[in-house]
Amino acid sequence: MIDLRSDTVTLPTEAMRDAMARAELGDDSRDRDPTVRRLEEMAAAMTGKEAALLVASGTMSNLVALLAHTGRGGEVLLDEHSHILRSELGGIAQLAGLFHRIVPAHRGALDADALAELIAPRLAANKLGTALVCLETTHNSAGGAVIPLACLDGVRAVAQKASVPVHIDGARLFNAAVALGVPASAIARHADSVGFCISKGLSAPFGSVLCGSAAFIERARAYRRMVGGAMRQAGMLAAAGIVALREMVDRLAEDHARALRLADGLEAIDRRLVDPRLVDTNIVMVDLAGTGAGAAVWAEALAARGLRAGTWSATSLRLVTHRHIDDAAVEQAIATFRGVYGELVRRPALAG
Repeated sequence: MIDLRSDTVTLPTEAMRDAMARAELGDDSRDRDPTVRRLEEMAAAMTGKEAALLVASGTMSNLVALLAHTGRGGEVLLDEHSHILRSELGGIAQLAGLFHRIVPAHRGALDADALAELIAPRLAANKLGTALVCLETTHNSAGGAVIPLACLDGVRAVAQKASVPVHIDGARLFNAAVALGVPASAIARHADSVGFCISKGLSAPFGSVLCGSAAFIERARAYRRMVGGAMRQAGMLAAAGIVALREMVDRLAEDHARALRLADGLEAIDRRLVDPRLVDTNIVMVDLAGTGAGAAVWAEALAARGLRAGTWSATSLRLVTHRHIDDAAVEQAIATFRGVYGELVRRPALAG
C-alpha cells in the first residue's frame, strides 16, 4: 500500500530507535530531562531563539503559544485557512479565550496593507486590541505553500510598529527552509515565536518544539502544564527528535522533488487535476471538480488499487510525499491515478 495521506505516517529510522533505547532520562516536569534539554537547546539554536520547549503536538504548540503571548484576551489576526482555524477544533476561542479576525491572504501570505488597517495596538472604545498576529509556513491548506521572506518581513514590520508579537505555525518549518534555500533561523527571525514538528517529514515518532525568548518559554512551560502537556521521562522521544534534526532536514528536498514529479504526472493525465506551479514543497492538491466524481469516490477507488489518499474537501484530495515514498512509488501512484481516471472519467457510469 502506497500511503500518501500525510507525512505523519512516517516511522522512525533505525538510528532514531537506537537513540531512543540509549537515551539518558530524567523527570522533565521536575528537574528537566537531560535529553529533552539537549533537543530544546538544538531547536533554539537552529531557529535563532533563546529557548525552546518540547510539546506533544503542533496543535499544542500553537495553543500554548496563543496563551503565552496573550494570557487569554484580545484579538488574533490570521489567515482564514490557517491550521489554527481549520484544524484545531476552536481551541483559539474555547481554550485560549481569544477572538480572531481574518486578514486577506494569498496562499498563506498575509496582505501587509490590510494587516496595517486591521491591527490595533490597544483596546479602544470601538476596537478590540490586537494581541497577536499568526502566520503559517508551509501553509497546509494552500498545498504546502511557502511564504516568501519579503512577505514575512512586511508582516513583521507592521506588527512591530504596533508593538504586537508574531507567532509562526511552522509545523513544516524545515520544508519551507529547504524550499527557500535558507536556514530555519532566516524564517524564524521574522517572528517572536515559532513552532515546528519533529514528526511529519522529519520522521520522529512524536512531538513539536516551540521556540522563543527565554521569558516567553518560561510562560509557555507553565501553560503547557495547564493544558496537560507536562511530561516525565520524555528523553526517549526527544532522542529521536535530535536524530531528526541532525539527519533528516536536508533529505526533505527529495520529498519536494518527488511531489513535483507526482504533480507533473497527474497534470499529464488531465491538466485540470494539478497545477505543478503551485507545488512548493511536499504537498500536492488534486482538484477533482472536473472529473464528475467526488473525493470520497476517488479515495475509495484509489485504495482498492493500493493507494491511500487524503480527502481534503468534497472535490479535492491531498497527497503528501515523505521518506517512505521513493521514485518507484511515485511512478506507481501516477499509474494508479491513470487507471482510476479511466474508470471514473472515461466511463462515468462507474462513478456512482
